[in-house]
Amino acid sequence: MAEKVSRKILSGVVVGDKMDKTVVVSVSRFVKHKKYGKYYKISKRYKAHDPENKYKTGDKVKIAETRPISKEKKFKVL
Repeated sequence: MAEKVSRKILSGVVVGDKMDKTVVVSVSRFVKHKKYGKYYKISKRYKAHDPENKYKTGDKVKIAETRPISKEKKFKVL
């Protein structure tokens, strides 16, 4: 039997929308330093599939992990 796979859902801000059907989303998170205990921010950029070219720079979006759509696109905008 096939098990239900849980998909990663992230929220971030669109930082690029110049490609066709693709947006670049910056996702930030706080991480605690192992030794010193101080929290610091890590940002990572993901390319996400936006089939209607609906989202523009500055929009807050949620992205979900999906099957690979292209070489670098493995997320879609919810």
